[in-house]
Amino acid sequence: MTSTSFAHKDILESLNKNLTLEEKLVSTHKAIEPFFPFLARIAITIYDPATTLLKSYLDSCDDPTAWQHSQAHIEELPSLKKVLDRGRPCVINNMVTFENNEYGHYKRLGREGYAASYTMPFFDNGVITGFIFFNSNKADVFVDDVLHELDIIGHMISLLVINEMESVHALTAAVKTSEHITHVRDTETGSHLDRMSRYSRLIAVCLADKYNLDDSYIEHILSFSTLHDIGKVGIPDSILLKPGKLTTGEFETMRTHARRGREIIDDLISNFGLGHFDYVSVLRNIAEYHHEAIDGSGYPDGKKGTQIPLESRIVAVADVFDALTSDRSYKKAWSNDEAFAMLKKMAGEKLDRDCVDAIISRRREVEEIQDQFKEDKFG
Repeated sequence: MTSTSFAHKDILESLNKNLTLEEKLVSTHKAIEPFFPFLARIAITIYDPATTLLKSYLDSCDDPTAWQHSQAHIEELPSLKKVLDRGRPCVINNMVTFENNEYGHYKRLGREGYAASYTMPFFDNGVITGFIFFNSNKADVFVDDVLHELDIIGHMISLLVINEMESVHALTAAVKTSEHITHVRDTETGSHLDRMSRYSRLIAVCLADKYNLDDSYIEHILSFSTLHDIGKVGIPDSILLKPGKLTTGEFETMRTHARRGREIIDDLISNFGLGHFDYVSVLRNIAEYHHEAIDGSGYPDGKKGTQIPLESRIVAVADVFDALTSDRSYKKAWSNDEAFAMLKKMAGEKLDRDCVDAIISRRREVEEIQDQFKEDKFG
């Protein structure tokens, strides 16, 4: 006769709960800590192949501030560039050996008090998406048996991250499908979305310390800002593509795209079962409130100042700046100097002053984005 027992406790049962991705990472670290007491930190970075930037994303340690909001081109990180090129993990069992060489990333880890590191690349359908770092406060701990166990844990963590990203991708794909079905042809190109989404992220990075923004929020700004105008799928082509000035009635119809965008997102989230992913309110706010103005003259609700969600204020500045510096049927592209001057005039009245100051302060990065995502004659 068999006996039944419910005495065993699943050490990772917290992953069954509706937690944020960061909470799941921290919970995982705590769960495995008794088995790997030397493990001081698990961290995740995200790689953007379009810009070759490697960006901090999540961190399980108690004080991740030293590593938050970090980014660098992969070419500036030769040790991690080797991991990316080879597509294989890297073990450093003694950080002291890296103190006097060119591998700045591992030198920094050593100076932060870490003695050893195991770096795993993780993949989405064969493409490197980022890196998982297991950092130890003791040297010579990453022996074969430990590595075999951490490989399993690393792949589990990577699946959590990829699942989050796939949720965003599914939502974006649904929007694009909706556009094709309804035959909407907006004047905004893919290059516009590439640029303005990266301007949005740039602004968020600049404001991170003042507004206590974490890296996960910042990356979601990058992902979600491309969906700011999805409500335009319901605007007739006669209005959306009109080359001349809109009539009062046509403009009122155009203004409905903000509320319609929120409604479309709510429907898609419900229909695709995506209500669980992090920062869903950020996505809703970007779609609904990116045309609100600081002085209350915007739409759809006439919100003022800090009543407007920060993510909406960020996207508004990024969108206006790219519109000013891009060719349109009714105007030529403005120079960056002209566009910055206009943003300054609008700051505090139509646009958030902190967001305006942020994008103006990062001119070099703005110009890099413009070089990387230029328009061509095919849009």
